Amino acid sequence: MSRKSAKRKGTIGKDAQRIIDGLNEALAIVEGRADPKTYRVHVPVDVDVEKIRKKLKLTQAQFAFRYGFSVGAIRDWEQKRKEPEASARMFLKVIEKRPDVVAEVLGK
Repeated sequence: MSRKSAKRKGTIGKDAQRIIDGLNEALAIVEGRADPKTYRVHVPVDVDVEKIRKKLKLTQAQFAFRYGFSVGAIRDWEQKRKEPEASARMFLKVIEKRPDVVAEVLGK
């Protein structure tokens, strides 16, 4: 065994430790041990609005009406002329992952 491999044995790098720490934090949240005041919301950098809409089998007008967007905004986002703001990106991700929950909460 070389000195380098002997030195590495039993230790992990900073990146690996960050991953482990993140997983432990996620586990604490899932198990209800974490304080909700400490949660950090992840804002997606980009969202494929057209993909989300087509997955739901809605026209631009139907998607806009159902979720409270303007048809122009949907068109601009899909044609990459504009980007949804952070709050819209978060809402779009919720629509993408759990459209059933959005429909239940919004009563549609």
